[in-house]
Amino acid sequence: MIDLTTYGYTQIEDPPSGLLPGRITELRRERFTVITGRGEVTAVLKGTFYHKAEAREDFPCVGDFVLLRHNGSGDSLIVTLLPRRSKFSRADYSGHAAGYTKTILEQVVATNFDYVFILSSLNSDFNVTRIMRYLTQARQSGGQPVVILTKADLIGDSSDLLAEVRHSMPDVPVHAVCSHTGQGLNELASYLLPGKTAVFLGMSGVGKSSLLNALMDRRVMTVNTIREDDSRGRHTTTHRQLCMLPSGAMVIDTPGMRELGLYAAEEGIHAEFSDVEQWFTQCRFHDCRHQSEPGCAVLAALAGGSLPRERWERYLAQQQESKFVRNKTKKNGGYVK
Repeated sequence: MIDLTTYGYTQIEDPPSGLLPGRITELRRERFTVITGRGEVTAVLKGTFYHKAEAREDFPCVGDFVLLRHNGSGDSLIVTLLPRRSKFSRADYSGHAAGYTKTILEQVVATNFDYVFILSSLNSDFNVTRIMRYLTQARQSGGQPVVILTKADLIGDSSDLLAEVRHSMPDVPVHAVCSHTGQGLNELASYLLPGKTAVFLGMSGVGKSSLLNALMDRRVMTVNTIREDDSRGRHTTTHRQLCMLPSGAMVIDTPGMRELGLYAAEEGIHAEFSDVEQWFTQCRFHDCRHQSEPGCAVLAALAGGSLPRERWERYLAQQQESKFVRNKTKKNGGYVK
């Protein structure tokens, strides 16, 4: 028998008769791997999930707790999705192309985690703006964001880049690590405690699989090389998977994202750019557009240097994308597998 509480299960009520609780640890096409009190089982979804998939955000994914009808001689049947305490979502399209008319739906990447590990490599593809996009979406998720700068062995001194990231996001923990040498891995121990779950997010080639292998202290994920011309990675992880670490913590590894499309990111933007929006209340006119209006506190702050122009431009870019996605999103929500 397996104690599901070690996998983060906290439901107090007994499940209905004939149903068994479990946590989804892997999804490959239409088949789920679920850990239950009776061990690991494969399962498929009850048909009603597919009938309503385009109108619901609660299509099961890795990290979810579910109730299933156990089948000891074949596939079990997932019948109920239990309430989520956190989720990371993205838009199925990033929203940058002008004139794009397709309806944008929500894609749930992972659920029921405590920490969002935003991974970015310290190679020539290092990009603070990209990290901030992940951070904005992470603030919507219900988990605590943590920035992990990987491949610290590529540069002799990472202090300048660490300082740049910490200056851009002062309230977020930032760690520089190297999976091959073990540098900085001990700093992650305070997050990876028994029963806790972290989700790894980032582009291909940032070292998610290498970090997972280092934390597992064995090779569980294949590691690919990156392209030398642009430091971009080839996809290593092709599906989402939850792994139990020796510490008793869990990691949800996700495929690298070529582009993160912000989804329902209004609260995340407000949280990430509260220092920008504080100027709005000081404008002379309550409907100030911060373009050329007299008495605009934003323009004055930009001119005086109190508000860095780069930060203002990042705010505008995220607001513009968020508005585009909001206008293209189905009114009743949705999900893209």
